[in-house]
Amino acid sequence: MDPLSRRSFLSKTVTTAAVASAASIMPRVAGAAGPNDTLQVGVIGVGGKGRDHVKQLSQLPGVRVAALCDVDPARIANGQSMLDDAGVKAKHYQDMRELLDDPEIDAVSIATPNHWHALATIWACQRGKDVYVEKPVTHNLWEGKQIIDAARKHNRVVQVGTQNRSDTGFRAAIDYIREGALGEIQWMHGLWFKDRGSIGHVTGPQPIPAGLDYNLWTGPAPLEPLMRQNLHYDWHWDWDTGNADMGNLGAHQLDDCAHALDIASSPKRFLCLGGRFAREDDGQTPNMQAVCFEFDDAPPFLVEVRGLTESAGSRKLPNVRGVTAGNVIQCENGYFAGGRGGGAVYDNSGKLLKRFPGDGGAGHYANWVEAVRSRNNEGLRAELAVGVRSANLCHLANLAFRSGQPASVEEVKSRVGQRGDALETIDAIAAHLKANNVDLDRNRLTCSEWMEYDPQAMQLSGADATSNAIANALVKPGYREPFVVPEQV
Repeated sequence: MDPLSRRSFLSKTVTTAAVASAASIMPRVAGAAGPNDTLQVGVIGVGGKGRDHVKQLSQLPGVRVAALCDVDPARIANGQSMLDDAGVKAKHYQDMRELLDDPEIDAVSIATPNHWHALATIWACQRGKDVYVEKPVTHNLWEGKQIIDAARKHNRVVQVGTQNRSDTGFRAAIDYIREGALGEIQWMHGLWFKDRGSIGHVTGPQPIPAGLDYNLWTGPAPLEPLMRQNLHYDWHWDWDTGNADMGNLGAHQLDDCAHALDIASSPKRFLCLGGRFAREDDGQTPNMQAVCFEFDDAPPFLVEVRGLTESAGSRKLPNVRGVTAGNVIQCENGYFAGGRGGGAVYDNSGKLLKRFPGDGGAGHYANWVEAVRSRNNEGLRAELAVGVRSANLCHLANLAFRSGQPASVEEVKSRVGQRGDALETIDAIAAHLKANNVDLDRNRLTCSEWMEYDPQAMQLSGADATSNAIANALVKPGYREPFVVPEQV
């Protein structure tokens, strides 16, 4: 399914990244708003998630959404309409660089497509702005160090939008498990199942929405004709701009696993499987994907995302122990099932032991604002380095998948082996695909070998030479001038 096939990789030269100079970008010499000042925030990207930023930030005391930026004027207008009732007239920008140069803006929230997250955050840090940025905080592995270096060098407070870390119920459940109430954790399974319909198929370039600056929208990515029906949102399913659902909805579950298991190291090894099934459309990324991670100092976990209903023609979604979006944490003497919004713990027979009602992470923005005022990163629940580690898990999963090869269900099961509920999950995925009229003998799963990652060298290994080369070529892709993530931040 992947456009970067083994054959095309061997016949094409991988584009090397350009080296950028940051000499023309001068940091703003200004401090953040003081404890008693109104924090002037600019929202960059005013689509669906960006409008949530506008709503949530506007409700916080001492915070004013003072600027809106989007390459699409229609989206700026939608964002402004949310502020009109409060009598707030924000400044409007189409180019984020102009907003970032505004000395009246103290901080920014970033809800752009994924391929812009790192560069926008680095630019903001260089101009003295604190940042709230959506997940995944990076679009590839290489950007992680660059974005952390920028935040540290310019002394910025950066929070990542993995708001489950602020959910009161999930946090309480993690504390309960860590106190030993259920014994040792054995494994964890994160999942998000959502019906993802076809994005359609086009036979030629499509028109760009009126007034939208397509050059700015494309930014660091290759400037190519629009070859799908919808520019907005469906960028998730294009590798140049998105990270598949594993880096979209799955990013929350990967972060939940890292949070619950207190993971602060790179995985010992990992394997990813999946494919794009039951959809003849222009999407490049898998709509069924599962990744297994193993660590030296933590229990194993599996995260899966599925984009099909329970069966062809059904509107119902599958579930794991009653969960369609969340986590199962299996312990010696019971398990937790739930996620954002809380959940409950059960004994191993399924008897309810305790409920943990949550709030969906409602305090995540306020947590950031408090840290901005105090200049104390230690209070952040999703500080940048934490967000980078979780984003790296997304990228490792996708790199393993993109370097994988077709395999039968039995081959996949043999490769994965018995760990946690992995074999049960593979059987469930196969049954799910069969119920959606997918013939896995003709349309096989793509599965990687078990791979390893050296975070210092930023190199993947463990598979055959070609698979390793495919994965490593994607660690640091090329950038388009002048939208280049700089070597020196």
